Amino acid sequence: MRRWQLAHVALRLCSASFSRRVRPLKVRSSAAMLPASAGGGGVGVPRMRRRIQSPRLTGLVRSGAEVVVKTYPATKTTSEVRALNGLDLKIPRGAIFGLLGPNGAGKSTFINTLAGLTNKTAGVVRIWGRDIDVRPRDARAAIGVVPQEISADPFFTPREALEVQAGMYGVPKAERRTDELLAAMGLSDKANAYVRQLSGGMKRRLMVAKAMTHNPPVLILDEPTAGVDVELRRQLWAYVLELNARGVTIVLTTHYLEEAQELCDQIAIINRGQVVACEPTTTLLRRLDTRNVVVTPAEPLAEAPVLDGFETRLRPAGAFSVTYRTGQSSVEQVLAAVRATGLHIKDIATEDPDLEDVFVSLTQARTPVEA
Repeated sequence: MRRWQLAHVALRLCSASFSRRVRPLKVRSSAAMLPASAGGGGVGVPRMRRRIQSPRLTGLVRSGAEVVVKTYPATKTTSEVRALNGLDLKIPRGAIFGLLGPNGAGKSTFINTLAGLTNKTAGVVRIWGRDIDVRPRDARAAIGVVPQEISADPFFTPREALEVQAGMYGVPKAERRTDELLAAMGLSDKANAYVRQLSGGMKRRLMVAKAMTHNPPVLILDEPTAGVDVELRRQLWAYVLELNARGVTIVLTTHYLEEAQELCDQIAIINRGQVVACEPTTTLLRRLDTRNVVVTPAEPLAEAPVLDGFETRLRPAGAFSVTYRTGQSSVEQVLAAVRATGLHIKDIATEDPDLEDVFVSLTQARTPVEA
């Protein structure tokens, strides 16, 4: 037997032994029981009973951070870096919450603080109502994290990886959902293949399944669709929406802003370790009072016309866009200015600002720090 095969067998035996010996996690407080879904199911810390209403009905804030600071001290080669600078954030229970920001804004530092991988310098962090300093074991049992980096034993199969993960959290075998999670992630046909034989997208879906083995009420997805094709991305989001319908609070970080705009109930934008905006998605999109009118002239143009009081930009196929402020001008005034140039209009269309426009307007003038 080869050396790596011997190591694999030894690791299996150790994991199985640990799974049998570990005691199930028990939450000592009965005041924070988990919600029941409409169909009678639900999510939560292992071994807890579900007695209160759906979080979508109550809307209580159960996770968040208050004036959190994380400072990396200076070294011989680097100066002091404040990755989180008084971050104050409240995440509504049962929401799909978007956490956006440029690279180095502090998103990963904040997520690592929630997961217990980074010790904050100051402030208070609660997960599902549990202070991570006062009740660290209960707080970590209430959260599942899908990190950016893929971390899975290459000599395990997806089924074995999920079984070991569930055993680490003390989930009894009768309550494990290994087959359900594999099916939901589209990995049923790869259940007995080695992880090292999976594609990058499959490994990322396995990370999502591992985060859900202990049925946590809060799930953090850190760039979950990076490297995943369109069809599997849709399958992943369908499962995330299903989890949210059962009462799971979803915290999503992504650079695909159209995904955040489509999925999230509320969005926070972080820059330089501070929250620069935290509002419901519809409210956030109304921050910009600009709109675009896309004009297709009868004859394609080589350059955009100059219109007094409006910003114009050339579009493909000889069309051009006119940007105006809704509080100062109207579409009628834009069309009048276009006709004054002598152009004949073939077609027009209007465009509302999207999340990318809002994101750029809030972060473009700031220099982020390293997180």
